Amino acid sequence: MDWELYEAGPEDANHTVLLLPGGLNAARSYSEVMTQPAVGDLRLIAATLPGHCGTPPPSDITIENYARLAGELAKDRGCDVVVGFSMGATVALEMVASGVFSGPTVLVGISMSSADEPAFFRAIVRLGSFLGALPSAALLAMTGMMLKSVPLPPERRAELAADFHRNKPRVIRLLLREYARYLGRHAKPASRLCDAGPPTWVMHAEKGDGGLTDDERRTLDACPHATVITIPGTSYLLPNEHPEQIADIIVAAVAAA
Repeated sequence: MDWELYEAGPEDANHTVLLLPGGLNAARSYSEVMTQPAVGDLRLIAATLPGHCGTPPPSDITIENYARLAGELAKDRGCDVVVGFSMGATVALEMVASGVFSGPTVLVGISMSSADEPAFFRAIVRLGSFLGALPSAALLAMTGMMLKSVPLPPERRAELAADFHRNKPRVIRLLLREYARYLGRHAKPASRLCDAGPPTWVMHAEKGDGGLTDDERRTLDACPHATVITIPGTSYLLPNEHPEQIADIIVAAVAAA
């Protein structure tokens, strides 16, 4: 698989971290995290999920196959830690749960089940069955409004918007459908994650992208090797809005590697 990669840090670093962005996001969406001083001595490799931001999708677009492909990339690059945001976090969860990756894992803004996603997202996916790519096109059009509230310089917001608009609605419709199907695949996703064993950090904003049901939160709070971090307020793009906190979690994960 040809990956669109965005890399930073010394090539001879003692530790390498794989960063998986969210759906519709490009690898460079991690720029704010990758420039934090705390992670300056780490090799950081961000990889656009194939099919997103106009990149060619794999023939098998299930989350399980994305996890297998990302596992191969992590192995090829010698990655000690995997970090995922939103849909990228879902891929990271499956990497750990399926055993293709066994190192410390950081899950940012993850939805573990259908109940974690807002009704708006579920409606977009459902309408795609009747209206084809139109709902996905509408979703992409709305990203511009979302970016207006993100506290970033105008040129950086323009860069993120350009990446969003590289997405092809007809492809995104299929990717979101498979993602939604995966969210309904496992009855106890938090237990499945805990049973996998690696040290895990789960980071959320109080409101925004992704969420946890009360049962999922109780399971993770009781898991001896899971840490749940909640950021006050609303955030839809945690890697861009809270890069310092994510960098600190990455350092903790590397220390556990």
